[in-house]
Amino acid sequence: MAERKPLGRAKGLAAVAAITLGAAAGAGFALTHRGGGKPAASPVTESANVTWPAGKRAAPDFALRDQTGAPISLRANRGRPVILTFIDPVCSTLCPLEARTLGQVEQELSGTSRPAVVAVSVNPWGDASRYFRADARKWRLPADWRWAVGSRAQLARVWQAYSIAVRIRRFRAVGITTHRVDHTEAAYLIDGRGFERALFVYPFSSGDVVSAVQRLGVNGS
Repeated sequence: MAERKPLGRAKGLAAVAAITLGAAAGAGFALTHRGGGKPAASPVTESANVTWPAGKRAAPDFALRDQTGAPISLRANRGRPVILTFIDPVCSTLCPLEARTLGQVEQELSGTSRPAVVAVSVNPWGDASRYFRADARKWRLPADWRWAVGSRAQLARVWQAYSIAVRIRRFRAVGITTHRVDHTEAAYLIDGRGFERALFVYPFSSGDVVSAVQRLGVNGS
């Protein structure tokens, strides 16, 4: 299979179409991404939608809080691979399916090869402890799953940095305001040195992600 080449921002090309989700399933969002270097001679995986060579595309860092209020950043995970995904905590359509797939990845890997999973919220109105607890139970999340939350402005900067399209619409019924969130459903594999190596757009299999993580090597890079 031919390797997926990095995408140039200047041309503004749509890389892949991701099914949106949130309060309801809808039309697809196009995912575009920042420009990169030359394609790797040997990609970390051939099953991802996009791959990048080692040491070419630094993953944008961020400083948010996790579901317990503790600081969370990519830099704090240096030395191990990271799966960075974007999830709506109150979604009932595709997000639970992707979350369970990533949970299976964690179950299939162990020791130093086991990646950290960081889920950046795309719905700041759903970032409540009761939803996180319910998700952990219903979605069968691994114990070390960490949410990354913050204000809408803080989260929006992370969405933009990773070219995640998020559309938020407000509805008011019987005096109650609710928010419908549609977003790009995607997960990045970031190596232990903090570089992007692969992009998986859902649906993807746990086996494909596991294989990519394993090919990073014992030090996650």
